[in-house]
Amino acid sequence: MNEPQQSGAVRWREVLNRQYGMSLALVSLGIWLHAADSLLVATMVPQIVAEIGGAELISWTVALYGIGSIVAGAASGLMVLQYGLRAPMTLAALLFALGCTISALAPEMWVVLVGRLFQGLGGGGLMAMAFVAVSQLFPRRLTARALGAISTLWGVSAFIGPLVGGLFVEYGTWQGGFWFFAVQALLMAVWIQFTLRKNEKPAEQIRARFPLQRLFWLSLGVFLIAYGGIEISVLQTSLFVVLGIVALILFLFLDGRRAESRLLPHKPLNLFTPLGAALALVLAFSTTTVAITVYGPYLITELHGRAPIVGGYVMACMSIGWALVASLVSGVAEKHDGRMVVIGMILVTISLPGYAYSLPYGPVWLIAVFAAMQGGGFGTAWTFILRRAIKLAPDNEHERIASAIPTLQRLGYALGAAYAGILANAAGLTEEADISVITVIAWLIPLACLPAAAIGLVATYQFARRRSGDASS
Repeated sequence: MNEPQQSGAVRWREVLNRQYGMSLALVSLGIWLHAADSLLVATMVPQIVAEIGGAELISWTVALYGIGSIVAGAASGLMVLQYGLRAPMTLAALLFALGCTISALAPEMWVVLVGRLFQGLGGGGLMAMAFVAVSQLFPRRLTARALGAISTLWGVSAFIGPLVGGLFVEYGTWQGGFWFFAVQALLMAVWIQFTLRKNEKPAEQIRARFPLQRLFWLSLGVFLIAYGGIEISVLQTSLFVVLGIVALILFLFLDGRRAESRLLPHKPLNLFTPLGAALALVLAFSTTTVAITVYGPYLITELHGRAPIVGGYVMACMSIGWALVASLVSGVAEKHDGRMVVIGMILVTISLPGYAYSLPYGPVWLIAVFAAMQGGGFGTAWTFILRRAIKLAPDNEHERIASAIPTLQRLGYALGAAYAGILANAAGLTEEADISVITVIAWLIPLACLPAAAIGLVATYQFARRRSGDASS
């Protein structure tokens, strides 16, 4: 069912060659659009708020992007099974371009958010299908190296994204940043047509109806939780959060009743199965980290008096740390996958109390150190989470698990952004908030993420200790 385990290290030249180079470049471009655009927006948020207002909606720039990317990511595995890679990836690139265009033309923050929703549909699809493409276009022996190359590009994106945003804010307009990425997405849509014409895996003969009902409940759940954080009151916020959780549970129930058209693998988030534990750890740790990405540049600007581009680069240290470590460890033999996952998730957990001290009190370079630690933790673990999960998954679940991991990551980001928004708005964040309020937010958000990290560590232990023979347990 699976390829035999390879104990030897894989060299870069086995991936960076004529046979696999063009496919790797294409999936890397999808990751670039997603990663660079995310940090571009984080850097431009202070300028956007200053020009068109909407400080209370900052978390929604991530939450709505997350809803769109969750919907697209959850459907990606099924769409690839039905139609192959080429058509769904082209559609994702075009939706991303449309979202950037809407945001660039926005006169108010709510229009920016509409654009972010479409960017999420496109970016989430591109990211999820990049992982599917790696599982389809590369033999399992080369997947870790291919993912390491993608992670390296992620780091380059993290460095350039804030620079692009800062240059547009300082020397042009924030709208220009969105136009910049709209053009790239259009060019990618054309490139996909030529690159994937010959070398993609044929689509399977699955003709299931598109799961609109399940995707509705999934996106509604995230939306309700995020909406509960706009105007804080005990009754209203609690009601919307509970309704959101009910909608997510209903999605999982309905999806579990399907066979061929399931969006997620069998028993997702079940800590007693290896694949469920893998998805649970991705969800938990993504929830813990996104709050820093959402509010970090704003907090650094307000508390430490730095330019928006400085906050963007501090947050970019997270992705740079991810890329550098992933590049260094991607050749580790498969037998060490579990150990690498455990080490990485411990590093992510340690970064949270570090943020709780450094964000409110500084210095700024110390915030960057903990950002790099957090990113390094993900870089240590991420490629091995996917490789180990695909190894343990049945053959007919490979596409689902490959798309489910980035989808659960985006779900964690959306839920984490909504959670952070509830905390920040409950603490009194407005455009007129004083320094004492912003200081409270700076230490409250990282510490409030520790319970999710604890759940993630339990899931990590369960995932790492399982062996191939335990896959169905």
